[in-house]
Amino acid sequence: MSLHALVVALIAILVLNSTDGTLAHGVAVLSLSTLFAATYVLGVLPDGALPEPGRRGTWWIGALTLEWLALLWLSVEATYLVFALFFLYLRLLGTVRGIVAVIGTTLVAICAFGLHRGFDVAGIVGPVLGAGVAIVIGLGYEALNREVARRQRLIEELTRTRDQLAVAEHAAGVVAERERLAREIHDTVSQSLSSVIMLLHAAQRSGPGTEKGGERLEQARQAATEALAETREFIHALAPPALRNAGIGDALVRLGARTRDTTGLQVEVAVPEDTGIVPTPVETALLRIAQGAIANVIQHAHATRVDLTLTRLDDEIILDIVDAGVGFDPAHLGTLGDGSTSFGLAAMQERATSLGGRLVVESRPGHGTSVVASFAVAP
Repeated sequence: MSLHALVVALIAILVLNSTDGTLAHGVAVLSLSTLFAATYVLGVLPDGALPEPGRRGTWWIGALTLEWLALLWLSVEATYLVFALFFLYLRLLGTVRGIVAVIGTTLVAICAFGLHRGFDVAGIVGPVLGAGVAIVIGLGYEALNREVARRQRLIEELTRTRDQLAVAEHAAGVVAERERLAREIHDTVSQSLSSVIMLLHAAQRSGPGTEKGGERLEQARQAATEALAETREFIHALAPPALRNAGIGDALVRLGARTRDTTGLQVEVAVPEDTGIVPTPVETALLRIAQGAIANVIQHAHATRVDLTLTRLDDEIILDIVDAGVGFDPAHLGTLGDGSTSFGLAAMQERATSLGGRLVVESRPGHGTSVVASFAVAP
């Protein structure tokens, strides 16, 4: 916009000074000035911006230069138009060609000024000084353009990196959520369904019409109801129903009683009278680990007894699950004595680690298994 104003002002000066000569001279200068102005306007249409460097810009600045030379032949005041041309050369012809064009038109302007009014210091210093200022401004503008382009590339790279990180974080979140759901389903639905199946088999063996068979069917119904409640709760990321309105100690006692009733496994539970304040996520993890460990005992250990012991220290809560079953080699954690793979052990390990806790599994073939889960809690 400043360059447009400069061109208008210089053309106005040129036209006003053309009245000093003959009528024919004035008409010729006015006509060429109008042509120069029209050419300039056509080049910046339709949005008022200068053309981009390229063939169109080169032809445009070439036409303006020829018209300027014609004006320079008629009027010495056309010399001042060269200052506007300096900026156009540097903008449209590139740094090297632009500087060459500036130097060339500066020499032409000095010569034209000398031919019209005689050579003097002012006629030489003015164009040279203007060319120097234009070159400095043009080089500064070019450096600024390069810096803007560099920063734009950096912003684009950062944007792409941010998008890639967002995709990676989303994928990691999906994987983590799948693992969480897998643990929850294993600790709730699959174990409860196993209990239901065992109870239904027991009822079938006892006879559906017998008292014992009816008792087993009722227990199966209760187990299925609890499984449904557990499923609804973990879908909504809430605490397990066993922990609602009760602490982890009461939940473990009920877990032991339910296991005894449904499987006949002798479960001994020892919990302190006061477990203190235990965060809900830690209580949930302790209950799920206990459920997973008991499920492994029922399915793989072939044990008749399992002991659950909850211990509360000042800044730590510890759960021990010990059985006297067949055991397994702890060097192959997750592989049980019968050669099958236990998802439950891996899930318990991940659950403890995710909350900053520890899970230690000790076992020997033929000597049972001990699972110890510990979490740091506020005193």
